Amino acid sequence: MGEALNVSRGGRGGSGPEGSFSWKQFLLKYNIILILMLICLALSIYTNRFLNQENLINITRQVSINGILAVGMTMVVLTGGIDLSVGSLVALSGVVTAVLLRDHHMAIPMVVVVSVLVGLVMGSLNGYFVAYCRAAPFVVTLAMMTAARGMTYVYSKGRPISPLPADFLFLGKGNLWIVPIPVIIFFLTFLLGVLILRHLRIGRYIYAVGGNETAAVVSGINAKRVKLFAYCFSGLLCGLAAIILTARVSAGLPQAGQSYELDAIAATVIGGTSLAGGRGRLWGTLVGALLLGVVNNGLDLMEITSFYQQIVKGVIILGAVLLDSKRHSA
Repeated sequence: MGEALNVSRGGRGGSGPEGSFSWKQFLLKYNIILILMLICLALSIYTNRFLNQENLINITRQVSINGILAVGMTMVVLTGGIDLSVGSLVALSGVVTAVLLRDHHMAIPMVVVVSVLVGLVMGSLNGYFVAYCRAAPFVVTLAMMTAARGMTYVYSKGRPISPLPADFLFLGKGNLWIVPIPVIIFFLTFLLGVLILRHLRIGRYIYAVGGNETAAVVSGINAKRVKLFAYCFSGLLCGLAAIILTARVSAGLPQAGQSYELDAIAATVIGGTSLAGGRGRLWGTLVGALLLGVVNNGLDLMEITSFYQQIVKGVIILGAVLLDSKRHSA
């Protein structure tokens, strides 16, 4: 199992067969950072609005929600699974948050706790059916995506829920000095993910289960609990993202979160996490989320319609999958 963990975490790195530096391995490992730098350079040359402080802050604010979801998605994908329900869970947690604030006047800290618990409970259902019922993750989370969206419309009666207290809106629109609150929450979430994957036993188990579940079980790892943890963590982060989104748009929207699962998967895959499981790095997910945010912002600055933006995003995802295949076959 130790060898499997070593390979999952990067294996031999950028060294050749005799330990010499390999440009090929270096470029395969860090290509996503180089691509992000080239895109930023091109946009800064194309328009002087890109490097404007206000625009850069806006990019980080926009990236924060997808980044939080992508951290949870990375955990799930590392186990060899997938979570298609994150967008719907964001919407469900968001309308619950809005109802508690507007109709029940619940204290903001309690609302935050309830929103996170809603995501956690729904995520635990995903994990239970995947881990203990051995159902396919794609089918389970697809069913949850549909069911949770329906629950959202039923609970909200299909209407936006507003207005919301000004103090709550600070969580989505406020700043600490010049740093947006959502960015701070995203950064703390990222650090939590790094702590789990790099420094806690459960993190090693996640890599082991995704790399070779049979070998992990033989080694004494409870693969079912590991998978359950991954889906619970993803659901929990959906509740956290819902708080930020609801505060940012000043309402609980039943249609919120549509296609968020695709963006989270895209950031995860672009960042180098293998859809086969067992291989990936959380810092890559961070860069992947930033790259998607920069591309979306750049296309907006170039006044390219959203229809073409979807095409560009699809091409980027396909390119990332091809690079991932080449990286792990090298």
